[in-house]
Amino acid sequence: MKISRQAQREAKQLFQACHVEGNLSDEKVRETVKLLTEKKPRDYVAVLSHLHRLVKLDVQRRTADVQSAVALNDSQQNQVKENLAKLYGNNLSYSFTENAELLGGMRVKVGSDVYDGSVRTRLAKLEESF
Repeated sequence: MKISRQAQREAKQLFQACHVEGNLSDEKVRETVKLLTEKKPRDYVAVLSHLHRLVKLDVQRRTADVQSAVALNDSQQNQVKENLAKLYGNNLSYSFTENAELLGGMRVKVGSDVYDGSVRTRLAKLEESF
């Protein structure tokens, strides 16, 4: 579905209005969606669609998915959190998982940024160089 520029602008304005102290407020988003569905202004489905996309991207930017070959202890997790906080700020939510397929090292994904220091990836790059 193609969204008009007007609907994109309105969705962006609503998205910005849903921020409180620089962070997206879940309650404000709910209120905004409720008002849109009740009043049903022109092209409201497109506005809702684009607003949904903006909210989804914002949530992804604030979520760090950390995968490691072995489980990280508390001090290692805290070190990862400190390093990511320096890059992305303190308002990240973290997910630590164990992934034996990495063979060693870790892979960190924050939004669309991926930092891959796994042994599996290094071996794949070495294999490509031959």
